Amino acid sequence: MELTVYLAGEIHSSWRDELKEKAKALRLPLQFVGPMENHDRSDSIGEEILGEQPNKIFRDEAASAINNFRTELLMKKSDVVIALFGEEYKQWNTAMDASTAITLQKPLILIRPEKLHHPLKELTNKANVTVTSIEQALKTLSYVFESE
Repeated sequence: MELTVYLAGEIHSSWRDELKEKAKALRLPLQFVGPMENHDRSDSIGEEILGEQPNKIFRDEAASAINNFRTELLMKKSDVVIALFGEEYKQWNTAMDASTAITLQKPLILIRPEKLHHPLKELTNKANVTVTSIEQALKTLSYVFESE
């Protein structure tokens, strides 16, 4: 059995690469999907497809529609969602993706530092599992494949 994992979270750090490398080292049968990690492409995709927009608000709206389409499609095809809340970047997209996973009834592993417990308490309560590290998230997935 192979699981498809949607990796939700900020796209500015290399946390996805770290998670993928550690999953590979553990020989976990996982396939990964997620948001567009090229920030410039993500911001410009609306105009690339729909043409030049009259202002920045319309540009953002056009890109958001296409990025939301991508997220919904890939998340629906996923078996599980891992949403990482880091300490450095604003996390609005991560919160939206975690909420979408809950709405779609996708199993959700929330990774968040302990210091973010209070602002994320409602999401933590709705997630299937909440952990504080990538290693703990992978141990959770590894347990799925154990037979004894």
